[in-house]
Order: sequence, then structure tokens, then C-alpha cells
Amino acid sequence: MRSIVGLVCVVGAATLYLYLLSTYLPVGPRRVTSSHVRGEETAEDPQQSPEKHGRLKFPSDLEELREMAELLRYYKSEHTGYILLLFSSAYLYKQSFAIPGSSFLNILAGAIFGPYQGLLLACVLTTVGSTLCYLLSQAFGKDYIISLFPDKVSLLQKKVEENKDCLFFFLLFLRLFPMTPNWFLNMSAPIVNIPIVFFFCSVFIGLLPYNFVCVQTGAVLSEVSSLDDLFSWQRLLQLLAIACMALLPGALIRRYSQKRFKLGSAEHNGLPANKKSQ
Repeated sequence: MRSIVGLVCVVGAATLYLYLLSTYLPVGPRRVTSSHVRGEETAEDPQQSPEKHGRLKFPSDLEELREMAELLRYYKSEHTGYILLLFSSAYLYKQSFAIPGSSFLNILAGAIFGPYQGLLLACVLTTVGSTLCYLLSQAFGKDYIISLFPDKVSLLQKKVEENKDCLFFFLLFLRLFPMTPNWFLNMSAPIVNIPIVFFFCSVFIGLLPYNFVCVQTGAVLSEVSSLDDLFSWQRLLQLLAIACMALLPGALIRRYSQKRFKLGSAEHNGLPANKKSQ
């Protein structure tokens, strides 16, 4: 009971903090627009810009993502610290409490901060948020996770023990070719006695290809204004290079895993060994 109360307090405090932070939107810079009819330049009222671009919320599709990226880039020009704090807080909130939707935030990072700063930010936030989820599970959720997912926890414990001599590379394999969702691995890692140092480093390195693809996609989409731009040779070659860079680490780890890891083909396919032939 004490663990439930503690977890509720943590979630409530984090939600209140994020809500208060998102409701405080500083006055944005004045933007100068041209009037093609009169040939005059007019300045937009910064007080009206939030309503014109839309309210702050987590994007759920590509159009909302583009609008959100445009709004945040607009404010980032003079309120970089606030935008960085808001984005980081929202990302950590999702990761810490295992809420789906990090892919949209990774794409948004590329659209707002660019391909290089966005990638670094996404990798750091993914790692820190997953580690916070690890610590929350260790402090409040061990008994509940075991009671809710007894078979999955038991299977993961067995695989961790079988691959104890190459545990770090096994964790990298799980991130690149997940036998179990990342959110479950984050919560169950302290239960199966995965050291936090191994966990931290495996998240940073193992999710790097995924973060790279999402951030680069966001950087590309932020520069695209039509489908013709998207399907130009330059963009297609850029997307092909992104895909190759993302697949290379996975191919290396997969080749290593065939020699070293004890995965079990039946369990890897989600079936018990005695049912595979049925």
C-alpha cells in the first residue's frame, strides 16, 4: 500500500509540474510578414501567436507535428531555455512513466533542434527517462510487476541468467531486436537484477539507431513543403543513407548474437518449446 501511495504522489507531482510549465508560454518574438497586395510589411502581435498556431499538446499525426514544430521553432528564437526545458520535461515524463509516443517526440526533436543537437538530446533524454523508470520500478513496483506479468518476468530472468557472461551485449540485442517491449524491459530490469550501469549504457547505445532514424526524419520533414520535395533524388538518397546507418549496428549485433547468445528459437518466437511443433 505504501508503494502505491508513493507512486501516486510521484505521478501527481510530475503531472502538476508539467501542466504548470506548459501553461506558461512566454511572449514570442514579433514576426514581420509581407503583404503582397499592398506591398507593405506588417508585424504580428506576439500575444495572438499562440492562438493562431494552436495550443500546446502532444502531436498525434504528421500535420499536428508540423504545426507544433513551427510553433516551438518560433518561440525557440528568443526563449531557447524555456523550449528546451519544456521539451525535456515532456520527454522525461513519457519515458519515466512508460507512456507510448516517444517516436513523435524524437521526430519533433529533429524538427526543432536539428539533426545533430536533436539526436544528442533524444539519446540523453531516452537514457535518463528509462533510468528513472528503472528507479521507480525498483522503489515502488517490483511486487506489482511480478504479479501482473509473471511469465514474462520469469522468461526474462531465465534469459538474463543464461547470458550472464555477455550480459551487456545481450541487453544491446534486446534493444535492437526486442523480444519484449522497451517499456517492459525498463520496468523489469531491476527485478531480474540487471546492474544499473549496464542498463544505462545499453539504453544509450542500443536505442541510438532508432533515435537516429526518428530525429533525421524530423529534420527532413521540417524542410519539406510538398510531396515533390520529399520524393526528390536528394531527399531519397538522404533517407536511404539514414536507413543504412540505422541497420548497420543491428546487423553486427545480430551476427554476434548467433554465436554467443542463448535465446532459444521457440521463446524468441513467443511460443513455449513444447508447443512449437503443434
